[in-house]
Amino acid sequence: MNRSLHRTSGVAASLALVASILTGCSGSAATSAPPSQQATPPPGTVVPASTGPIAGPTSQCNASNIRLVDALRSLSNPYHAVWSSGSKAFVKSLGLPDSAYTLLLNEGDSAKQVAQVRTLLATGNDACTAISVDPNENSVTKSITDLVQASGAWVTVYWNKDATLWPWTSDTHWVSFIGFDGRVGGYQIAQELFKAMGLKGNIVAIQGLLDNVPSKQRFEGLQKALTETPGVKMLDQQTANWDRTQALTLMKTYLAKYPGQINGVWAANDNMALGALEALKAAGLAGKIPVVGIDAVPESLADIQAGNVGYVATVASDAYWQGGAGLDLGYQAMMGKLDVSTLSNDKRAFYAKTVLITNANVATFIAPGNPADYAVDWANPFNRFVSAITP
Repeated sequence: MNRSLHRTSGVAASLALVASILTGCSGSAATSAPPSQQATPPPGTVVPASTGPIAGPTSQCNASNIRLVDALRSLSNPYHAVWSSGSKAFVKSLGLPDSAYTLLLNEGDSAKQVAQVRTLLATGNDACTAISVDPNENSVTKSITDLVQASGAWVTVYWNKDATLWPWTSDTHWVSFIGFDGRVGGYQIAQELFKAMGLKGNIVAIQGLLDNVPSKQRFEGLQKALTETPGVKMLDQQTANWDRTQALTLMKTYLAKYPGQINGVWAANDNMALGALEALKAAGLAGKIPVVGIDAVPESLADIQAGNVGYVATVASDAYWQGGAGLDLGYQAMMGKLDVSTLSNDKRAFYAKTVLITNANVATFIAPGNPADYAVDWANPFNRFVSAITP
């Protein structure tokens, strides 16, 4: 699916965009020169990864020893399946062999996630290893970043960390923390749900993992929308731990507990929204009770476009982009193209772009992904910077 949040428009425009966002630049793009005449980039500069694994001046990494690693929950979650496909496309774009990519799946077990990273790093070659991780819970992030720091590998963390944990405190190998403001997404889908309900009626909510930043933030967004919409009341809220099957079971419980009283379903991600929709279909209520979620997974986009089962809205953080961007930050650090120690704090912890998707714009996002559309934003992930995440 084409999940690129904005399209490129030719080589010249792409290069201009990269030049304009380079950290440490004064705002004016330098003209190109032969390699022998080029000056050392300013501190914190991201040099676009281009044709292949060309090592920087201090890097010993090459196509035979580079490891680019995803540490994710499960491919049964379509969001992570799209993420992994983006990672594979990014690895291919570097000219690296398929064997350069490693996928660690923990199936929701946080202890297993930490153990997998520990085992990986115990095999050596860590200086040429870049890991992109979506921690199951806030509490495991420090364990993973400590392991990476001690080993000399590189890591980019998405979504989850403790509120007092920051990359710049002591970690020179934790490149960046990238988040997506869940309060915005949770609020936006709630607004669309309430509009579909005529701004009145009762909803039930399905939360994600409770010790999880996006889950907490998205629920905060829902609560804000509820305070602004007095005609809508929340009958109940429970967690389904990001899981489709658990959400299916929970939705059946809601329907039995509140017969004829539910007018809308708010879910913290699409996987759970799709589980709830299965329960509504089984009860003959699909299309009668609107549903919303977050992640813009293929099945939810198809339902939104079809318009006949009540799937109203989702929010894209662009998992395909995330796959390439997280690996690229570590890749550029290992290749000597990015000096993490000189990156400003706002580039080491930041919110990236998201977009609300409804029936009005879903056609833009439903086409299959094209790696060429992501080339510029993978070469410089800071292109999608929205705002710094600060203490």
